[in-house]
Amino acid sequence: MTENVLAALRSQRIETASWAYANSGTRFKVFPQEGVPRTPYEKISDAAAVHRYTGVAPSVALHIPWDRVDDYADLARFAAEQGVTLGTINANVFQDNDYMLGSVTNPAAGVRRKAIDHLLECVDVMDKTGSRDLKLWFSDGTNYPGQDNIRARQDRLAQALQESYDRLSPNQRMLLEYKLFEPAFYTTDVPDWGTAYAHCVATGERAKVVIDTGHHAPGTNIEFIVAFLLRAGRLGGFDFNSRFYADDDLMVGAADPFQLFRIMHEIVLADAVGPASGIAYMLDQCHNIEPKIPAVIRSVMNVQEATAKALLVDHAALSAAQTDGDVLGANAVLMDAYNTDVRPLLRDLREQMGLDPDPLAAYQRSGYAEKIRAERVGGEAAGWGA
Repeated sequence: MTENVLAALRSQRIETASWAYANSGTRFKVFPQEGVPRTPYEKISDAAAVHRYTGVAPSVALHIPWDRVDDYADLARFAAEQGVTLGTINANVFQDNDYMLGSVTNPAAGVRRKAIDHLLECVDVMDKTGSRDLKLWFSDGTNYPGQDNIRARQDRLAQALQESYDRLSPNQRMLLEYKLFEPAFYTTDVPDWGTAYAHCVATGERAKVVIDTGHHAPGTNIEFIVAFLLRAGRLGGFDFNSRFYADDDLMVGAADPFQLFRIMHEIVLADAVGPASGIAYMLDQCHNIEPKIPAVIRSVMNVQEATAKALLVDHAALSAAQTDGDVLGANAVLMDAYNTDVRPLLRDLREQMGLDPDPLAAYQRSGYAEKIRAERVGGEAAGWGA
């Protein structure tokens, strides 16, 4: 069984986000740090550092226009030289002044056209970078009853999704993300997995749902959503982070590591850990107060640990207990796996992969942090909106 677990963990791929390496903060202030990247090229360098020490983070997601460059082919070449690839392209239709009342669902036709044109621009970027996935999240919604026609906004959303989907190449996909609330507080146009799922089914086979683990109401059973979308063939990816209250964007597993284990258990049951499953696993975290690169490394390790525990579940014993109606026995099978210390297993895995068994310690010894603090002086550090 151990060899099967190691093989599955060796195949795991976790994408990191370019914006995770930039300055960030709370909803009220951005807290600058020394050595943060100033350009998309420097963000990729940091992502490559994470991959060097973890071995399972070979791609970096871009956010347009935050990561806009003149030559995307050159950016892709640079990434390859650093040992990583360019991954998911994320559209941004929430920071322009024109989008105060929404982007693709805005009541003004001109604003909707501007937003859709940006989505099409992102597909152009995908063509140049070789990216497979276009990820869409809309802050669109309303704050007051009567502000806009709820059904009409859904019609506008469907039209925008279809036009963008039709622009994709046959090997490209659309990933639709949902969020319970914020910045819209009365209605959000894509507030839950059901809305996202319905739009994806109507749009096309290569339209899939993205689950951001921080985008749910307290008490939501996220693993049920995972199981349902896996069964329907519509789970396109994860934005992994952690939350105590709302969209906290904390390190994955920080608030509820048991929830992360339960989610990964459903993934393991569907044999969907590796890239052959087509599920894009990405860390969508801001790391508001902790150092950026070590926080990303720690998050990758947290996902690995939850996955390893999920892989250790005795599925034969679990199935037998479930068939017999043995409630306590079935729960005990899960808890035995969750309570297993998988750190020695993961250390062995890293040594087999030619990596340091302790990625964080290896990074701290590398001198990379001191190097970027010394080199990245002057210029404008990247942050929210850059």
